[in-house]
Amino acid sequence: GYQYRLPTEAEWEYAARAGSKTAYSFGDNPSQLAEYGWFDGNSGNQTHEVAGLKPNALGLYDMHGNAYEWVSDWYGNYSTSNQTDPKGLSSGSYRVIRGGCWSNDARRLRSASRYNYVPDARNSHVGLRLVRIR
Repeated sequence: GYQYRLPTEAEWEYAARAGSKTAYSFGDNPSQLAEYGWFDGNSGNQTHEVAGLKPNALGLYDMHGNAYEWVSDWYGNYSTSNQTDPKGLSSGSYRVIRGGCWSNDARRLRSASRYNYVPDARNSHVGLRLVRIR
């Protein structure tokens, strides 16, 4: 009875922020990042099994680092108007990836960081997280 899909970019960021308005779900100080995410300062240049570090306030692991995560939105510039739960582009050449990966510095693992990637790319630093719906 369940279906699964990629999160929208807005859903992903909401989950990553876990109620915070700071750079990371745990605050603004990147010195705490090694407790929550795999990045160039602690990863040993490889991906790690999920849940090896602390979860965010929503109980979600690896929202910062380890592997970028696909979202369903196509990449484009944000609207300049204030929006709640904005919708991404319906088509394009690049999809959005979020979260940063094991080879990135702390700056790229901020909750608001976003990047683009070709949809058919496959490698060890891009993964996914699914949303379960009824």
